[in-house]
Amino acid sequence: MVNSPADAYNPADYDRPSVTVDIVIFSLLDAQLKALLIKRKLWPYEGYWAIPGGFVEMTESLEDAAYRELKEETNVDRADVYLEQLRTFGKPDRDPRTRVITVAYVALVGADKLQNPRAGDDAADVGWFSAYKPPRLAFDHHHILKHAVTRLRYKLEYSAVGFQLLPELFTLRELQQAYEIVLDETLDKGNFRSKLRKSKVVEAVKLYRQTGGRPARLYRFKDDAVAEVKARRLFP
Repeated sequence: MVNSPADAYNPADYDRPSVTVDIVIFSLLDAQLKALLIKRKLWPYEGYWAIPGGFVEMTESLEDAAYRELKEETNVDRADVYLEQLRTFGKPDRDPRTRVITVAYVALVGADKLQNPRAGDDAADVGWFSAYKPPRLAFDHHHILKHAVTRLRYKLEYSAVGFQLLPELFTLRELQQAYEIVLDETLDKGNFRSKLRKSKVVEAVKLYRQTGGRPARLYRFKDDAVAEVKARRLFP
């Protein structure tokens, strides 16, 4: 009987590093761009804040692992969150436990979709922190967070992904404030609204919000295409 090539393959002949997913979860809270962090209660980095994440199980895809961790930490369903892969981080010494390669994701959750975040079994606490001024972080998570913030800011220049941070209905002022918070700069009101009209990514609804003065018209993101398809480089 002739042995097949598969019979000659021995997985033990090769190193098998562990694989994790880390999810940078952003939301707009208290007029700030904030990231959800968990406080580790186990070695290594006990007592340090960290980006939520965990090891990928043998029977799940990377994306499913990211959604699972997201659900466990925030109780937010996959239908209520925007999730995209950021990049892979794999320096040999990034984790003192063993050789660990992590695939990082960015998740955007509107404040109206947030449930009470909860700490997992391996965490002592959970909380929202400024994405620009986080506490000291475990592993290489400060580096991952910086990459995630940069990705989000770049995405605003060529896509309508910023709408994922807003509730379903919003005022134009709230929309501009969201972009100013993420970009960390002040935008000209007239120029912003002119570009917004040309981009054709929002539509007015027959509802208003009382703001203390003149009622503000409410808008929504058009639902005839996904954010990436409706992107306009001229907006914002």
